[in-house]
Amino acid sequence: MLFKSSKINGTRFQINIYAAITVFLAYTMIFGFRKSFTVATFDGITVAGYSYKTLLVISQVLGYMLAKFYGVKYIAELKRTGRGPVILLLTGIAWLSWLGFALVPVPYNILFLFINGFPLGMLWGVVFSYIEGRRGTDFIGATLAVSFIFASGFVRSAGGWLMLQFGVTEFWVPFFTGLLFAVPLLLFVYLMEKIPPPDAGDITDRMERTPMSKAQRKAFVLKFLPGLAACILIYTFATIFRDIRDNFGAEMWKEMGFFNQPAIFSKTETPITLVILVLIGSMVMIRNSYQALMTAHVFIGIGFLLAGLSAIAFINQSLAPLWWMMIVGLGLYMVYIPFNAVFFERLIATFRYAGNVGFLIYLADSFGYVGSVGVLFSKEIFKVQVNWVTFFSNSVIALSAIGLVLTLFSAIYFARKYKAMHSSQ
Repeated sequence: MLFKSSKINGTRFQINIYAAITVFLAYTMIFGFRKSFTVATFDGITVAGYSYKTLLVISQVLGYMLAKFYGVKYIAELKRTGRGPVILLLTGIAWLSWLGFALVPVPYNILFLFINGFPLGMLWGVVFSYIEGRRGTDFIGATLAVSFIFASGFVRSAGGWLMLQFGVTEFWVPFFTGLLFAVPLLLFVYLMEKIPPPDAGDITDRMERTPMSKAQRKAFVLKFLPGLAACILIYTFATIFRDIRDNFGAEMWKEMGFFNQPAIFSKTETPITLVILVLIGSMVMIRNSYQALMTAHVFIGIGFLLAGLSAIAFINQSLAPLWWMMIVGLGLYMVYIPFNAVFFERLIATFRYAGNVGFLIYLADSFGYVGSVGVLFSKEIFKVQVNWVTFFSNSVIALSAIGLVLTLFSAIYFARKYKAMHSSQ
């Protein structure tokens, strides 16, 4: 059978490098079934007076949002067998939804974005389950997390290339982009199945990662409720503005005078990918999980500063559009990526809980997408008539100020919690 292959052997370093490369490439391929439609602007198409492009984004994000709420249970209880077929099944459903999107006329094809979003929303937790609970998870997790920064630009560049070079229409681009990524996905899922489980040293350092029951999930949340609430708010802000930049990047570039330049998405996202990988991946060198948790707070705070200050500079015409999109993206991802890679991983290890990271990531994600959907709905329902560049740049400044306060609160809360735990021992 395809997924009955033996696990690879090697040193811990070799296995970590193998796992990092494999999950990075696997999730990049998965992204090929999600975001290519955002390269199109669907100019002039409205439905009942609402922007068709915005309704498409809302429909997909609603699917993602519901997947995250369901994933709190599903990923928390996920077993470590049968994951390869699950990935291919969910991705296959997402790909077929793009066929429906191309064949069914407007506005009825909007439904297929929801069908696309739900299965894809389950996949982050499934892929992360291959790598969590290891001494090398910081580096491997950072590599996995930056895959969607790189993939976001790469996939949209691929979609733009299909439109410009082959005349593929806006409605068929997502399906044919998926076709480009289908065979490589099969290969990388097969290679992921060869990643061995954490060894005894990993379990000693990072705790054993096991399915969590409803009672265990509830107990964990109640124990750390104020800190988790602050983290979820931080993550919600980051999700909202990362999504706006991601989903409406084509509109923002157009408003700033950049037309028919699909390579610009990769041009901005590739440097961000490399910087984030070095920053977050370097945390693997911090053996003490409490110190790593505090370091993650520092990165998040710096991310908010970069995003806010770059937006101020851009508004005052002191920063060129290309540099602004790159720096504000770096800042937002410095906030967003730690939660998907190291923050919750180190939180579990710091407070010595047996459980899994997927539960916490999906808990944060579910609220993050509620915020993202809320902003998009508000803009359409209240007919907010501002362009995306103005809305995004001004909002990021407010986000950064609030985010810095929340980050400081979270750091103080978990520091006190850690000291209280050790003083009672």
